[in-house]
Amino acid sequence: MEHKAGPLNKKFWTPGVLVMLVFMIAGGISILARFTGGIGYITNLTNARPWGLWVGVDVATGVALAAGGFTTAALAHIFGKHYYEPVTRPALLTAALGYTFVVLGLLVDIGRSWAIWKPIFNWNTNSVLFEVAMCVMVYLHVLYIEFIPVVAEQFKDRVNLPGPLSVFNGLIDMILKIADAILDKIMWVFIILGVVLSCMHQSSLGSLMLIAPTKLHPLWYTPILPLLFLLSAFAVGYPMVVFETTIASSSFNLDSEMNILAPLTRITVFLLGIYMFFKLGDMFVRGTYTYLLDGNYQTNSFIVEMLFGVMIPWVMLLFEKVRNSRRGVFTAASLIVGGVVLNRINVFIVGYKPPLSDNGYFPAPGEFFVTLGLIATLMFVYRLVVTWLPVLQESKEVPS
Repeated sequence: MEHKAGPLNKKFWTPGVLVMLVFMIAGGISILARFTGGIGYITNLTNARPWGLWVGVDVATGVALAAGGFTTAALAHIFGKHYYEPVTRPALLTAALGYTFVVLGLLVDIGRSWAIWKPIFNWNTNSVLFEVAMCVMVYLHVLYIEFIPVVAEQFKDRVNLPGPLSVFNGLIDMILKIADAILDKIMWVFIILGVVLSCMHQSSLGSLMLIAPTKLHPLWYTPILPLLFLLSAFAVGYPMVVFETTIASSSFNLDSEMNILAPLTRITVFLLGIYMFFKLGDMFVRGTYTYLLDGNYQTNSFIVEMLFGVMIPWVMLLFEKVRNSRRGVFTAASLIVGGVVLNRINVFIVGYKPPLSDNGYFPAPGEFFVTLGLIATLMFVYRLVVTWLPVLQESKEVPS
């Protein structure tokens, strides 16, 4: 018998959660220092090098790894593969949290964070960054809307506010019921909108670097960089679902969901293969393979990215034995996720070297603390949400 998703009846405060709190506190102190002492107080950024770890990891990487939300929603709801519904809610939750913390990372990174709202009213339609900002902003709200039915499922007819607030119980319950009923009829609009918006800003993040031909290393600079960013987002979507589902099932002692994850890896072979074809094909067409023997840190990082993040996991997933092995699919998925993370870091940090920047860039401790603090907070909130809302399934009989 299939079990519906439900709140997890698990112990919340564990040693792992306490470790998260340590990183959250360290990140919070660093953010406080950033806003009191200025961005130069805790970073190694300069006028010649205005972005670093926060853009490369907190923004670009965060957006890419949240691709599991729109790819899984498209598979289950647009293509009608409802068999994958059990992993859709966790993927949407991860996407919503991922984009939320992308925005929080931007608030820390940009010089005048209090002006982040201005693109809403001051449109620069010739700017790629404007398109990215608007798409991310709208898509974040779409993700929240897609998650409303999960909240309604948990609290409909159960709203019980304490004390004087109890007078609002009926009103809140009515709002939840109305919202759930309306969204049940028009949710397909938001699902399609989410896929379209995701495709737009995933590719546009690559378009940002097209104006930097003299600053980005030739191994990454290419006219098809927007296409490569989009294809890599497609390729990492399902491996990210495998990655997070495996970690969640191990952490909470749940079923492994291998009956769902194994078919996803077959799709990944196709998507990752397309990305690899375009990536290697572009390198050979433009003749940039000549840089591979330079032996510097940039070419070495490119080789690691392609070898361990693309080629090896693609070959691994060609074998049915690997696709049907929990350890095998997790290893391959981890390599793919790591490869996309390294790709974004390479494009925005390793391969990006302004000619006027005399000194190399390496993140300051405060930059690391902010990033680790945001990641720890994301994980903390994820655990909190799945503890109180019906996101994960405790057990499910595998169909024959």
